[in-house]
Parts: sequence; structure tokens; C-alpha cells
Amino acid sequence: MKKWMTGLLSITALVLVGCGTSAPKEEGQVTVGVLQLVEHASLDAAYEGFKEGLAENGYEEGKNLTLTYQNAQANQDNLKSMSEKLVSEKPELLLGIATQAAQSLLNETQTIPITVTAVTDLVTPKLVKSNEKPGGNVTGTTDMVPIEKQISLLLSIVPQAKTVGIAYNAGEPNSKIQAELAEKALKKAGITTKVLTANTTNDVQQVMTSLAKDVDAIYIPTDNTFASAAAIVGDVAKAQKVPVVAGSTAQVEEGGLATYGIDYHALGKQTGKMAATILDGEKPATMPVEEATALELVVNKDMAQALGIDPNSIVAPE
Repeated sequence: MKKWMTGLLSITALVLVGCGTSAPKEEGQVTVGVLQLVEHASLDAAYEGFKEGLAENGYEEGKNLTLTYQNAQANQDNLKSMSEKLVSEKPELLLGIATQAAQSLLNETQTIPITVTAVTDLVTPKLVKSNEKPGGNVTGTTDMVPIEKQISLLLSIVPQAKTVGIAYNAGEPNSKIQAELAEKALKKAGITTKVLTANTTNDVQQVMTSLAKDVDAIYIPTDNTFASAAAIVGDVAKAQKVPVVAGSTAQVEEGGLATYGIDYHALGKQTGKMAATILDGEKPATMPVEEATALELVVNKDMAQALGIDPNSIVAPE
């Protein structure tokens, strides 16, 4: 009887162990975990482009690719819990969209390859050792925009400008870098600057309204807070008749006047191609960070009309 009971317990244990084990992945199948900081047009476009870049390079969702997508909605607690969840699933690769998302993923793993996009500076937050030789498990694309050319564009639209406002969220490292560069370029051109910051999207209307009363034009970098409230930016710009030059094309389409900037869909696609190379066996440590290859002039014609500006008079800076 004891032998029979022992055998039964052994069989039961094996069955339970088998039930607790996840099914192995099919041969050729890969999983990619994605963490996006917040929902807005630029970051959404980067994600769509990323999927397209993967598909064009042999990794297509529903065939040989499974994507696990998480959006933290700009919440720090969400970033941590979502990063933990994504890493625990042991994907072949991770994608961090925006600096805080990339940092959060890196905090959870130094072994799983991580690609990043919509990150202005990868060195200062220690995502990589250098852009040329990342040296760790992270590489990707930077969205550093041509700040001086964007300021030249702004001054060509408002040549009589004496004071230009700069609006951004000081809590976003990317934005701070761009805002400082913009301020430097404006001062070099002899323009007085007025800088105001917003901590959340709830502050955007107040900041924009306050700035618009005292400046001739406003510059907004590729800031996630202001991009999430781009429609509010546009409403204030129209009401106050103040031109806004923004960092990204999506910001202009939703509430700015013009930019010479990054197509985030194209940037994401570029990142997707890099990700496919990693899935094929390349190591992030030896893959240089890539700059955006697609820059374009975008003019919001409806906004131009509302401001009494001929959209055809706005041309790309040299």
C-alpha cells in the first residue's frame, strides 16, 4: 500500500509540475516587449514605425513575432511595474520609447537587449557609454532635432521678433537639453527669451497663456507633456495670435505652426531595422546609436491662415 501511495504521489507531482510550466516557444518565434512612456502622436508614430521596420526585415506580428505592449501614461509607478512584468517574460528584445521608459527597462535588466527611440541624449542618463560604442545592452535612435535650424525657421517666420518664449517640462531631460540649446541660439541672435515650464498637462494652458501675452513667438521642444496637450497649445496660439514652432512634425499637425523636424514614424522604422539586426544576432554593445535620417519641413496651413500668415512664405532653413 505504501509503495502504491508513493507512486501515486510521484505521478501527481509530475502532473502539477507540467501544468505550472509555460509552453515552449515555437521554433523561429520571438517575443519583443515594448514600454512607452505616454500616449501622444509622436510616440505612437514611433511605435507604429518600429513594427513596420521589424516587418520589413523579417519579423512580422502574427507570424514569427509576438509583441507585448505597455503604456505607462507618464506614471513612474507604472513604469517600474510594467518594466518588471516585461522583463519577467524573458523576451528576446525590449523597446523603450522615450528616456524614462528606456531607463526603467535598463534598471530591470542588463542582459536582455534593449532598443530605444524618441530619446534625445543616451549618454547623460547612462543608457550607453558613448553613441559610437554603446558598450552595454542598449542601443537605438536619438531624436535630437536641429535646434539652430528650428530657431532660424522661427525667426524667418517672425523676423521682427524681439522676445521669444520657450515652454517645456523641466522634469524631462530631453526637453531641458533642447530648451537650453534653443535659448542659446536665440540669445546669439540677439533675441530676449522668456522661459516657463509645466509639470503636467494640466499646467500647459496656463503656461501658454502667460507666455503668449509677453512674447512674439513661442518655441516648444519635443516635449512629451506639451505634445500630449498639443491641441491646447494650438487653441491658445490661435486665440493670442502667436506663432508656435515645435520640435516634432506631430506637434505641428496637432497645434503648432511649423517645424523643420523629425518624422517619428520614420525614426521608429529606423529603430525597428536595428532591432531586427539584433534579433539576427548582432550585439547592442557594438551598434552605434543612430541619428534621424528623415527631417522635413511641416507647415500647419490651418494655423497659418488663423494667424494671417501665408503658408507658402514658410520655407525650410538652409
